[in-house]
Amino acid sequence: MSFCGMASRLPNEAFFSDKYRNRKVDVFPVMLKSCLGLLLGALSLGAFAQDTLYPPHEQQIPAPDCMNLHFAWEGPTTTCPPFVHERWLRDLEHWRAERRIRIAYDGSRYEIPALQWTQSSFIQPQMMVQDRYLYDPAAGKYTVDRYLDDLEKRYGGIDAVLVWSTYPNMGIDDRNQLEMVESMPGGVEGVRQMTAEFHKRGVKVLFPMMMWDQGTHPPARSWPDAVAALMKAVDADGINGDTQDGVPLGFTLAAEKIGHPLAFQPEDGPSDEGLAWNVMTWGQYSFPFLPMLDRYKWLETRHMVNISDRWAPEKTNDLQFAFINGVGWESWENVWGIWIGITPRNGEATRRVATIERGVAPFLVSPDWEPLYPMHNFGVFASRWPLGKETVWTIVNRTAYEIGGRQMDVPPMPGMRYFDLYHGVELTPEIEGAEAVLSFPIEGNGFGAVLATPGEPGPRMQELMKRMAAMTVKPLKDWPNEPAVLKQAIIETTRTEPIAGDPEGMVKIPGGTFVFKVRGTEIEGGAADGVDVQYPWEDSPRRFHEHEMDVAPFFIDEYPVTNAEFKKFLDAAHYEPRDRINFLRDWKNGTYPAGWEKKPVTWVSHEDAEAYAKWAGKRLPHEWEWQLAAQGTDGREYPWGNRWVPANVPAPVLGRTMTSPENVDAHPNGASPYGVMDMVGNVWQWTDEFEDEHTRAAILRGGEYYQPQGSIWYFPQAYRNDEHSKLLLMAPGYDRSGGVGFRCVMDAK
Repeated sequence: MSFCGMASRLPNEAFFSDKYRNRKVDVFPVMLKSCLGLLLGALSLGAFAQDTLYPPHEQQIPAPDCMNLHFAWEGPTTTCPPFVHERWLRDLEHWRAERRIRIAYDGSRYEIPALQWTQSSFIQPQMMVQDRYLYDPAAGKYTVDRYLDDLEKRYGGIDAVLVWSTYPNMGIDDRNQLEMVESMPGGVEGVRQMTAEFHKRGVKVLFPMMMWDQGTHPPARSWPDAVAALMKAVDADGINGDTQDGVPLGFTLAAEKIGHPLAFQPEDGPSDEGLAWNVMTWGQYSFPFLPMLDRYKWLETRHMVNISDRWAPEKTNDLQFAFINGVGWESWENVWGIWIGITPRNGEATRRVATIERGVAPFLVSPDWEPLYPMHNFGVFASRWPLGKETVWTIVNRTAYEIGGRQMDVPPMPGMRYFDLYHGVELTPEIEGAEAVLSFPIEGNGFGAVLATPGEPGPRMQELMKRMAAMTVKPLKDWPNEPAVLKQAIIETTRTEPIAGDPEGMVKIPGGTFVFKVRGTEIEGGAADGVDVQYPWEDSPRRFHEHEMDVAPFFIDEYPVTNAEFKKFLDAAHYEPRDRINFLRDWKNGTYPAGWEKKPVTWVSHEDAEAYAKWAGKRLPHEWEWQLAAQGTDGREYPWGNRWVPANVPAPVLGRTMTSPENVDAHPNGASPYGVMDMVGNVWQWTDEFEDEHTRAAILRGGEYYQPQGSIWYFPQAYRNDEHSKLLLMAPGYDRSGGVGFRCVMDAK
């Protein structure tokens, strides 16, 4: 029956969903008015929307609003009559059945053996490849066991990992997203071995795919074929579609064509039709007090959602909405090098939720899922998951206080036994007429789970209850829940032997009192604690910095180090980097292209630059030294003054392929107040390196000529003297770039 047709069949007083606040209203005029609006809308849209009193709010389906607490200014408070849950459930079931018909739903891909792991992939972090727990640059090897052991210890381990290899570094040169993977230590074979180490521990591996990457150079074949081929080469299990509202079917077909099916997981929900080939999604949820249903999980209970809420330090909402929906969570801590760590309390909650979900995983794909199963206490919500003769309930307490005693009614059945899975104990039902009442405690902002089974639980359930009984002796409230900001340290630089003369090719900077004022250009993170870097005089990383300091006199190279100068170093020192990936990538047969002798050397890592500096009796500059040499003491915005002059820097290259930097002496009018040349707009220049427990990064100064277009997500420029950019570091081959060079300094007497 249509929504408008219902107007003639309902009494004037009725209970309705959130649009009408579920309180008694005269609905007949309201419905007529709504019908008029629908009719007018139909004139422009050409069709009615699908009938439902609970239309999805993007990826979530609302519950009956009468279950919420209503305040005085919202009108009279009412309780839900007995039939509301049943009416809501029937409405949702009707919507689901009709929706599947409308989209001609085919769920066959959920039956493919290579993709069935997704249905129990509850905990999945997004892991930056720069995480120091993944790769040890000193030893030159991946440390997958160290990474996984840490997560096992802190929150019970993971089921899959999203290996993030691109943003925010991508766009510093013309390597596209696939080449960023190929630049990881060991190249394609090294990445494949890393994947094998995850697989050995039972962890599936996904990589990201971003279709906004249309400013770097294109792959040699179509994107679907190129992505599928690389994922097969590294033996990956899935793809996360970054910023995508559904990964198109063509990518699934390309992977299947070469015999390597991939689980595609768009960041934003796909169209309902795309549910047939996007077997996973992220959940970009809102978190009202009253839990909502995941739209895609309701349409296809085998669909896996990993809730992503990266910036929130408190994770109770994520875990509770995952638990009530029978889905998972993106346990994302290293957010673009900004540490938003899981607190001990949230880590322990994750361990318990994941342990239960893994233990009852076959129940959580039940096609007979009954969300918001009626409970006795306000603020306690449950989902019922029947499977054969057994049933599991997943339960959350959305209030801040413990609720004990009578919790839920179940139909009494001969031989049926009930178990509190969360605490690992059997429950004794109290028979009250036609119902049996189960009583058990559930702590504030906590979790619960119940099993109904005829007779003795099987070995798997017995083992689960044994683990949970030991795990829940200590309540969650006893675990610390204060978020912590990781402290950073600047990597110490060894001073050179102070000299009194005038070294050839260098400019003396007299030093003195200098107000060092700079801001980071990070695209995300705002002004939150932990963004950017922490200088020695600061107590935490932050984006905005200002510090008056005394700078000792020093000499700085008049120009960046050129290809010709770096060739002298190679010939004299016979330098051979241990990691040769991308080393001097523009050179051929051991030398630079003809005519490039005065261009700045690029495709050199921080380590390569340090090796050159040591050979030359110099060092890399501290960032404040670089800025003083570029800015002087008058606070100017650019080396030459306060007005941007395009002719003072190379013209940006906006195409999809890097050409080459210009000669270092091509723009003499761009000189700083001390006469230091080519500081802005040709190539980035290495300065200080920072590290915390999980991330290394280097500060780059000066900006570069290559500027890929078409997306805000490419590595940000920093031409101004009061801006810097932060490059996350992994390994020399990955860190090297065609847009990064360097210059050196020497300490002066």
